[in-house]
Amino acid sequence: MSDIVTPIVLGIVEGVTEYLPVSSTGHLILATELMGFDAEKWALFNVAIQPGAILAILVLYWRTFWAVLLGLVKAERGAIAFVVNLLLAFIPAVVIGLAFNDAIEALLENAAVVAWALIIGGVAILIVERFAKPKHAGGIADVGAKNSLLIGLVQCIAMIPGVSRSGATILGAMAFGVERRTAAEFSFFLAVPTLAGATALQLYKHGAALTGADMQTIAIGFVVSFLVALVVVKGFVAIVSRMGFAPFAWYRIVAGAAALLWLGMR
Repeated sequence: MSDIVTPIVLGIVEGVTEYLPVSSTGHLILATELMGFDAEKWALFNVAIQPGAILAILVLYWRTFWAVLLGLVKAERGAIAFVVNLLLAFIPAVVIGLAFNDAIEALLENAAVVAWALIIGGVAILIVERFAKPKHAGGIADVGAKNSLLIGLVQCIAMIPGVSRSGATILGAMAFGVERRTAAEFSFFLAVPTLAGATALQLYKHGAALTGADMQTIAIGFVVSFLVALVVVKGFVAIVSRMGFAPFAWYRIVAGAAALLWLGMR
């Protein structure tokens, strides 16, 4: 992992795609294929730079996290509900991720799976956008325990590369009646424990093999993904509030079809 250009490129891809419903993992896999990188060599890097994107959410929404922390100290009902809802949504990822970790890792090297998942996910977004009927107008604390657990189960589908963790959680929330903005923010906050857990697991399993040069490379990708995600998240919320998720759906379909065509012509 000594090339400085590669971590910058992959850091940009991670920062741009992590919170958009287009699959950051899928784009990182396609990027490694397209640019001729060694997919196995960069697989751990792709996971290890995710905390950069997590930090972007902590910075952008620090007031929310601070308010929740103060609310927990005061045992406020809304703060407790906020945390409980996120924990309930996080639990399925822990259980299924640990149970099927080896099978999930095997899929991370399959670019064709990514391409098909992009297309199918794009169609799913268009369907949900067309037929979902939001009924929930409150915040994350008001989503409810049942819906939070169901959203967490839907998030697990994103363990298939190309599905998109943010896309699955947002669509799941909308399908259960949560309005767009709250669905997007639920996805942002759920990313903090989910991505942190995934990174910790991979570093625990493979971290001993990392060299000093590898850690420097990861640090570059971390910083780049953090800076890019700061900009992208703000723009994403604005686009979703004004135009919905259809632009991302069509992008997924076009990108997936182009990837299949390219893979078939190699």
